Amino acid sequence: MSLKGKHIVLGVTGSIAAYKSALIIRLLVKKGAEVQVVMTPSGKEFITPLTLSTLSGKPVISEFFASKDGTWNSHVELGLWADAMLIAPATASTIGKMTSGIADNMLITTYLSMKAPVFAAPAMDLDMFAHITTQQNLETLKSHGVHIIEPTSGELASHLEGKGRMEDPEKIVDILEKFFETDNILDKKKVLITAGPTYERLDPVRFIGNFSTGKMGFALANECAERGADVILISGPTSQTISHSNIKRIDVESAQEMYDAALEFFSDSDIAILSAAVADYRPKVAVNEKIKRTDTDDLTITLVPNPDIAAALGNQKKSSQKIIGFALETNDEDENARKKMAKKNLDFIVLNSLNDAGAGFGYDTNKITILSAEGKKQSFALKTKKEVAKDIIDFAFG
Repeated sequence: MSLKGKHIVLGVTGSIAAYKSALIIRLLVKKGAEVQVVMTPSGKEFITPLTLSTLSGKPVISEFFASKDGTWNSHVELGLWADAMLIAPATASTIGKMTSGIADNMLITTYLSMKAPVFAAPAMDLDMFAHITTQQNLETLKSHGVHIIEPTSGELASHLEGKGRMEDPEKIVDILEKFFETDNILDKKKVLITAGPTYERLDPVRFIGNFSTGKMGFALANECAERGADVILISGPTSQTISHSNIKRIDVESAQEMYDAALEFFSDSDIAILSAAVADYRPKVAVNEKIKRTDTDDLTITLVPNPDIAAALGNQKKSSQKIIGFALETNDEDENARKKMAKKNLDFIVLNSLNDAGAGFGYDTNKITILSAEGKKQSFALKTKKEVAKDIIDFAFG
């Protein structure tokens, strides 16, 4: 039972669908989970805290302050305690507050403090769900890593028919259960990830580089960490940030520095995911003073090859280790990706093309095809890089 012993924070908001939260609790507890309910004040208008407390076996939390003696409910401790947070039902108001960070109730402050994966099951009338504001908010939450459990179509509280009905409790719990089943694949595994660009210095103020932002590599690091892996993230220069406690970040600048760090940690790793855009060449000479412009002479820069990280790790790979590489191509994509995978002894290669709109450097989205050394191939639609990271891990280890 993948939910046995799991700590679940259940957020209940002011929707007629709040009555379904009682069944969600019952199903979660039956599967061995511990449930802590956090309600919005309006949620108590639809179902009583007494009912939910009786089913969960824990006092329901709704207010910031527990009593008038100075004690208070710690949203920070809840964020550390939980293995997952489920907000069901999630109203349009709560979704908007989650998106904007409006922390005016205990549920939103708990969400903002949450270290574990977050799931939200929207419930509202069809026009509210279809409204462009709601749809934009949901897309924003997806880009933040929130798992949205899509509502179904049916008769709503307004007695109209349409999409907006919260998914059934049995299916919601099944989604959580399947998530933790998949999550266990990487539990306690050691994963090495390279991300971002490398910079090859010409002089103290100039370098040769590329347009990589590191978004894909950081999304992979977060995905692996959420699934229980211990992640070593070797990152080139980037503005991306991490917050998961399972990720150890090592910052480097050049391809040589990334090569040295990757070789240092690879021997103790179970998996290596090489998503960095590493410069193939560097200047033969990097000078210590700024190169001055002249009016008459051309500037000639001699480039020499950088060490090949993927090839080096592929040569050292043990039978128990797996390596996932990346190929960004502009032509003959499949053929070039397969050649790279074979030449460098990779187990999988993730192919994306600059010919696909919304894919490649700088975007929050990506469109990929994954190839395996065993001949498997799967192509995916354009998705957020968070969703792409999930697809990569599922394909390789699902």
